Amino acid sequence: MPAPLFETERLSLRELTEADADFYLAMLSDPDFKTNIADRGVATAEQALANMQERVFSSYDVHGFGMWLVSRKSDGLALGMAGLVKRDFLKDVDVGYAFLPVGRGAGYATEATAAVVAFARERFALGRLAAIVSPANAASIRVLERLGFRRKGTVQFPDDGDICEHYLLDA
Repeated sequence: MPAPLFETERLSLRELTEADADFYLAMLSDPDFKTNIADRGVATAEQALANMQERVFSSYDVHGFGMWLVSRKSDGLALGMAGLVKRDFLKDVDVGYAFLPVGRGAGYATEATAAVVAFARERFALGRLAAIVSPANAASIRVLERLGFRRKGTVQFPDDGDICEHYLLDA
């Protein structure tokens, strides 16, 4: 298991590895993930691994960042993912996060995302960060607003036409 990239009071964030394929499958299979983020059509651990290679590991290689596994320090339980994403159709790097049901409702998303923002600024000198969120995802919108992100309008995904709320956080 790789060493943590960074930690918070309760959480540890590290790069995903091939050994995390079952966790990644659980994330992508979660009904809230499918509703609020995307249905990636991933149904097996093998498909999860292929998706990780295409989306996660390639981002690590190209950008030096990506989505990271968030686990609870007290027991090592994998709770979700948080990290940085560079999308071709957005000017700024955006912050992303998703948590399994076991990781919801305890402030983990806010804690992990605040740490991601700090890491983005310290490690990658990213002063301005974006976030995109489904308009119906009130919980994620609250996380962004708690962290100082401000709504700037909407953005449309070029591949599927989905429209999301567009938030920015300036340094």
